Amino acid sequence: MKIAVLSRNPSLYSTRRLVEAASERDHEVMVIDPLRCYMTIASQRPTMHYRGEELTGFARTTKDIGDLIQMVGGAPLVVKLLEGTQGIGVVLADTEKTGETLIEAFRGLKAHILVQEFIKEAKGADIRCFVVGDKVIAAMKRQGAEGEFRSNIHRGGKASVVRLTPEERSTAVRSARIMGLNVAGVDILRSNHGPVVMEVNSSPGLEGIEQATGKDVAGQIVQFIEKQAVPGKTKTRGKG
Repeated sequence: MKIAVLSRNPSLYSTRRLVEAASERDHEVMVIDPLRCYMTIASQRPTMHYRGEELTGFARTTKDIGDLIQMVGGAPLVVKLLEGTQGIGVVLADTEKTGETLIEAFRGLKAHILVQEFIKEAKGADIRCFVVGDKVIAAMKRQGAEGEFRSNIHRGGKASVVRLTPEERSTAVRSARIMGLNVAGVDILRSNHGPVVMEVNSSPGLEGIEQATGKDVAGQIVQFIEKQAVPGKTKTRGKG
C-alpha cells in the first residue's frame, strides 16, 4: 500500500516513527510537505501534485513554479489575484519567464494567486451564468474591448444575450453546487475542449445581467428565498 505522511519536517520524531512503522510492514511511504502541494482544477479530472509529480494549481511556495506553469499548458498563461475584482489583478503573461516573474512578485507580496490556462480561442469573451437554486436563470456573453483579453464590463467589455448549450448549463449549476452556493455568478469560457470554468462568484452583480437580458434577476432571487423560508425551516431568536 502507498501511504503519504503529511509533515513539514521529515526529521520530527512522530514523522520518523510513522515512516518506520509503515516501512516495517512493507508499505511504500512518502513524507509530503502540505505547503508544497498544489492542485490543478479540471472539470473531469482534478489532480494534486507535489514536486512535479502527480499525487492524486494552487501553489503555496515559489519553488515549483516551473511545474505549475507547465500544468496549465505553458505560456501564454493568466495570473490572477484571488482578492481582485472587476478584472483588477488579472495579468496575461506572454512567456514562461514573464509568468515566473509575476508569480514570484505576487508571492513575494504574500498575495494569493491563481494560475490559469489562457484560452486563446475564446477571443476575449466569456459567459456569465447566473445560477439561482438548481438552474441558470439568466446568461450573458461579455466581449472584451479591442486588444483586451479581459471581458469585464468595468474594463470596457460589452454584454449581450447568449444561448447556452446543455453542457454549459450543467457546468454552471454543478459549479455553484460544489461551492455550496444557492446564488452564484459562474463565468465560463468556450474552449476547443468544451466549457471551462474561469470563476465562481458568491456575490455577483445584478446591473449588467439585468440590463443585458431584460430579466428580473433580483425578483427571481427573492422568489427563491420565499420558497426556502417555509414554516419550520427558520427559527427566530427569542429575547432574554
